[in-house]
Order: sequence, then C-alpha cells, then structure tokens
Amino acid sequence: MFKQSNVTYNGETFKLEGSGIQKKETRAKDLAGYFSDSTAYQALDPETVMYQVEFQDNGLAEGTAGGLYFGITHLYPGVVGEEYYLTKGHFHAKRNTGEYYFGLQGQGLLMMTENGETILEKVVPGSVHYIPGNAAHRLINTGAEMLSVSACWQTESGHDYAPPEEMFPQRVFRDEVGKPIIKNNS
Repeated sequence: MFKQSNVTYNGETFKLEGSGIQKKETRAKDLAGYFSDSTAYQALDPETVMYQVEFQDNGLAEGTAGGLYFGITHLYPGVVGEEYYLTKGHFHAKRNTGEYYFGLQGQGLLMMTENGETILEKVVPGSVHYIPGNAAHRLINTGAEMLSVSACWQTESGHDYAPPEEMFPQRVFRDEVGKPIIKNNS
C-alpha cells in the first residue's frame, strides 16, 4: 500500500505545507540584549517580526531518543544599527548532538562557536552545513532578501538558550560599503 506524505516542501515559497505544521515567530521584543547598539534596538517596533520557524509536528516529544525533527527558519533581512538581523542561537541541551542545515534562499552566515573558537560558514541556496555537537549556533542574514534555511535535528537534542555573550564572542556588522565584517564583543 502506498501512502501520501501529509507534509510537503514548496520550492516556490520555501515553506512547508500540509497538516501538523507548527509555526513560531520571534519578534524584536524577544531579542533584548542580543544586539550591541541598544539605542538602535530601542528604536525598533517591539512587534517587528525578526524571524519565523516552522516545523513538522511528528508527534514525538522533545527528549525522545531515536527521533528526528525537520523545520525551516525564515530570517528577515535588516540591521539593528549596523549589526545584521540574527537568530537567538543556542546550544543543544544534550550537548553532544549535532544538526544539519541546508540553504534554501537568500544569503547569510552560519555562526558556530565551540570552546571560544568561532567558525562562520556562508549560507546560500544549496549549501549544506553540519553543526557538530557542543557548538552554539545561529543564523545571520547578510543579504537583501529573506534567508530561509532548513534543519534536521535529533528529538533528544533540546535547546539551551544560554546568554548570547556566553555563546558568541563575535558579532557580524555591515561595513560602509554594505559588506559583512566581524568584530569581537567588547
């Protein structure tokens, strides 16, 4: 017997479609303390949507061994002061579990930090990124359009949203000609 999947990926909209899709929005008010320019951050409308995450609810509870989740992050373009829009970033609660990202649209960076060492990988359509266990990771949109990235991670991974300064010792800013530059936190 053949069964049709109840979730599909739409390559034109870069979104999941079907039943059992959960969606979460992160707004400017949820990112207090994440940007270096507090004056520019305070000037933002607190209801500004910074990014959205959608994922298939496969019925497995977080912490269940042996399962996988699949989702897509949609990170809007923009800057706060001169710092590019970014996701909160996180460790996995079960630190030794890895994750995969796959670039769908837009351009940006995947920032990974482990033991104080930061690696930045360019994210573009078709790029594949392995995030090793024990690495804090976040997305940064350095482009002019939405950055959409799919992810697959273990159900037992969990999320640990440690304070940003503990996870990421560097930041990515737009320089005077509109190119990304990296600066250490002060």
